[in-house]
Amino acid sequence: MDESSLWYVFIAIVAILLIIEFASIRKSHKIPMKSAILQTIVWIGIALAFGVLVYFVTTPEKAMEYYTAYTIEKAMSVDNLFVFLILFAYFGIRDEDQHKALFYGIAGAIVLRAIFIFAGVELLERFNWLLYVFGVILLYVSIKTLRGDDGNKENKIARYMKNRFDYVDDEASRGKLLVKVNGRRMVTTLFLCIVVIELTDVVFALDSIPAVLSIYTNTTPDTLILYTSNIFAVLGLRSLFFVIEGGLNSLCYLKYGLGIILAFVAFKLLAHQFVDIPIALSLGFILVVLAATIVLSLIKTKSDRKRIPA
Repeated sequence: MDESSLWYVFIAIVAILLIIEFASIRKSHKIPMKSAILQTIVWIGIALAFGVLVYFVTTPEKAMEYYTAYTIEKAMSVDNLFVFLILFAYFGIRDEDQHKALFYGIAGAIVLRAIFIFAGVELLERFNWLLYVFGVILLYVSIKTLRGDDGNKENKIARYMKNRFDYVDDEASRGKLLVKVNGRRMVTTLFLCIVVIELTDVVFALDSIPAVLSIYTNTTPDTLILYTSNIFAVLGLRSLFFVIEGGLNSLCYLKYGLGIILAFVAFKLLAHQFVDIPIALSLGFILVVLAATIVLSLIKTKSDRKRIPA
């Protein structure tokens, strides 16, 4: 097997899993916790196994690049789950329809991420100075993240879409994307929510794609590594959402951890001519920051609960 064969393996895996996922959303239902945990384990296991395949088919360095890009994208994707919670509450999407909205949103992200990644790689190959532009963008985003200022871009998009377009929101339209009203086909609230999820993914990609491109400060970007790691990280979001949905607010320090990671990535981009940070060191730093963020968040949550009177 050569490196080009990995594309066929990746496409086959994603196609099979998407078909299985599509079959599961034919009927509206709430995802049980046990099923969501099992699906999350499967998605993460597949992503890690693909990294092992990259290791044996290509080089250990490529495998390290894959795992680093996967970790960065996964960490930023978990933060995006907060936005999904807000959007579902804003549009009043029922629990049993949320998995359908996430599936279509993630399916659309596969196409959008391909456009962003291939365009980003092409631009970097032609204009290497864009690394500094990406670095400045990520530094700005990291400062906003550390200050807790997200700009509410996603809420603005949701409000605009809800006020701008006619849609149907009644009991008969729940779980459907399109309905007929007086002979006229109209979109539903679920359809509008999916469109907003797709648009917000564009906003997410403007942050996450430059972040994963940072692993190629001194080498030529590899579209196979970038795209496969990115998509495997995004694909597991649907099940992961239902696993940590109830505990998202417990991850109170997650944004600060992401801000530190983005600042580190920005430094790596801006100083790549003077400082060569190995991929292994980058991966180790990111994992340590994420672990510390989660542990400190859980400790604070437990401490806060003890202070609340019974």
